[in-house]
Amino acid sequence: MEGKHKFSNPEGIYFITFSVIGWIDIFTRNRYREIFVDSLNYCIEKKGLSVYSWVLMSNHVHLVARAEKGNLSDIMRDLKRHTSKTILKNINKVGESRSRWMLFLFKEAGARNSNNKDFQFWQQDNHPVELSSNEMIDQKIEYIHQNPVTNGIVSSPEHYVYSSAIDYCGERGLVRITLME
Repeated sequence: MEGKHKFSNPEGIYFITFSVIGWIDIFTRNRYREIFVDSLNYCIEKKGLSVYSWVLMSNHVHLVARAEKGNLSDIMRDLKRHTSKTILKNINKVGESRSRWMLFLFKEAGARNSNNKDFQFWQQDNHPVELSSNEMIDQKIEYIHQNPVTNGIVSSPEHYVYSSAIDYCGERGLVRITLME
């Protein structure tokens, strides 16, 4: 069971899910979504991450991705570390109406986790699932693109800005993905 939620194959393509602690709806604000998108693009450009599909929902992320170079586990750790630090700084700086409540929850979660010094933003695990066939990859990409539709945010996947669905419709989205043929 231990290997089930690990990045065990360095060349593998993975379906990855990670969530904000307590499922806090942090990504309802543009400034936090922009931080995540910029960080994901940085990992693609500088750290060797290939993203085939993605969606950023109000409190969680889904990716189909692999490491072209480096270690996927390390890239995900760095992505989560950077986004959490940057978002926490922004919560303090900008007039966030929910700042006291969110910071209290992030601090409380951090105090319960010995891996953190102060705050915990993301839940610990990435829930990676290696995708071993084209059928599995297609199914997860479809699932990712349908997430905003299923949640009633948009009626068509390509209308959701924080997703790769538009890229699969021939236009360019916010993240520099690699299209699956």
